[in-house]
Amino acid sequence: MSPSPAWFDQQYNNRGRIPEHPAILQHWSDASAAARAGLTCALDLPYSQRGGADPAERLDIFMPKATRPAPAPILVYLHGGYWRALDKRDQSFVAVPFVEAGALVVLPNYSLCPAVSIQDIVMQTVQALAWVQRHAAAYGGDPRRIVVAGHSAGGHLAAMMLACRWREVGADLPADLVSAALSVSGVFDLEPLRHAPFLAADLKLTRSSAARLSPARLPAPRGRLWAVVGADESEEFLRQNALIRQAWGARAVPVCESVPGRHHMNVLHDLADPQARLHHLARQLMGL
Repeated sequence: MSPSPAWFDQQYNNRGRIPEHPAILQHWSDASAAARAGLTCALDLPYSQRGGADPAERLDIFMPKATRPAPAPILVYLHGGYWRALDKRDQSFVAVPFVEAGALVVLPNYSLCPAVSIQDIVMQTVQALAWVQRHAAAYGGDPRRIVVAGHSAGGHLAAMMLACRWREVGADLPADLVSAALSVSGVFDLEPLRHAPFLAADLKLTRSSAARLSPARLPAPRGRLWAVVGADESEEFLRQNALIRQAWGARAVPVCESVPGRHHMNVLHDLADPQARLHHLARQLMGL
């Protein structure tokens, strides 16, 4: 028998599973405001190549503190929120330890469902990455060393960037524009979200669009995805993390791990903790 709608909500409604989520969201906001005040940054730069671009098509760049003898590796971080909530400004705090380690960090925004579709958000993210490749050198970044990381819905977007055919986006773009990505608590099979009432009305996924937008349904990319999930997350998020290794294989997903003692929200804190393995995985991907 198929699971009930209530079961899908219980598995995927992370705020419902984490009673302390208001305090965590406030911590993110406060730490992010401090990051923007304390780091050298360029905020709200438009990335769209289209005229009349959506106001959400902006990104923030955080420059390394130390003067580097060579261009800095680039971390593009994509926020989560089930494609319908949050903003790049809510997670600026992620940039701090990577900037201190010598990376250039870029946080793009994107429009939110239900005003747009997940397909639209994927294409906005493609445009943001194309902008980074074309313009990051002006801010001290090395466009040959772009790593994408994302949390939750951002983890889905990071995986989709590995699957992008960049030469079809622009003849000037390298085919391997994104060759390495880190997904934290990512969603790789969108079909279950069609059956979660708290999400379905906003995401407006069909069986066809869910399949088309699911990384686990796509061919394995040439690049590498490192997939990490909190060990205390729901059974479905643990399954999602294991699924992408099963679908793409160990060559494309050489790291597929769970973080002990972490749930869907505080696992992100490990990305910003210089002592945590998750942070070191990201630095390793960037060659830092």
